[in-house]
Amino acid sequence: MNDTTAPTTTSTANAAATSTAEARLATFRARRQESVVQPKGSLALINTQWIDSEQTIWGVPGTWAPAEGGLRVTAAASDSIIVDGAPVDGHAIVRGKDHAAPSEIIFSETVSGFVIAGDEGKYALRVWDAASEGIREFGSIDSYPYNPAWVITATFTENPAGTTMGFEHLKDNGKTREQVIPGDISFSKDGVDYNLVAFKSGRALQLVYADATNGVDTYSVGRFLFVAPDPDGTITLDFNFAVLPPCAFSYNFNCPMPPKQNRFAVAIEAGEKNVLKKDGSLLHEV
Repeated sequence: MNDTTAPTTTSTANAAATSTAEARLATFRARRQESVVQPKGSLALINTQWIDSEQTIWGVPGTWAPAEGGLRVTAAASDSIIVDGAPVDGHAIVRGKDHAAPSEIIFSETVSGFVIAGDEGKYALRVWDAASEGIREFGSIDSYPYNPAWVITATFTENPAGTTMGFEHLKDNGKTREQVIPGDISFSKDGVDYNLVAFKSGRALQLVYADATNGVDTYSVGRFLFVAPDPDGTITLDFNFAVLPPCAFSYNFNCPMPPKQNRFAVAIEAGEKNVLKKDGSLLHEV
């Protein structure tokens, strides 16, 4: 009897699975490269300015002030500001992204904007430039090769409804923002037990984590992984799909920081590493 049939079959199946996973990852990465250079991609953001009093905003015309549900812009027709399809000649209210019908702003052929909502009723103008310096300098997103060792099947344990946790953000000077934590994510790897937290982000969960590669081979602040629990109570953490936070592409983003339980002492050599310029140097040093 030939007793090599089963191992050969298993080996072939594993090779096929790896090939499929690598192809899926390649497609994902190609789409990522395209997304960051879009007119409102991460590299296009050139300013985020919070408005607490009447003021001008770097990079765009007009005078801006707080208003109920957004901002009020004052401009002359010669400033060529268009809000919701109408030229501004005098005053216009620019509704925030928290409104059912948020406003869109056009400043020029390449420059656009919208208003985001923050804490305590504050609003900021975000300015995007489809011809930004970041887009012009962008070369690639450096990434690790596919690494099957960092495809983890973990256990997802639901939390009581309304469970939250405070997350620090890069520019908030230690202040925390409460985020909904739908459940705990636990697994063991190489003899170490992990219990991670991920907050709700649309239909997915957003895992913000740090590891021993940060500041050495990968962006120093950390990385993101978007996951979703399965009906059977498991959750797959495929770190090959880990992405750089938006603040790795533009200093005008304010990204969440990894909490203590999401800081790995080991190197997770999977996923995106850094944003590179055309000459291969780092786009951002931080």
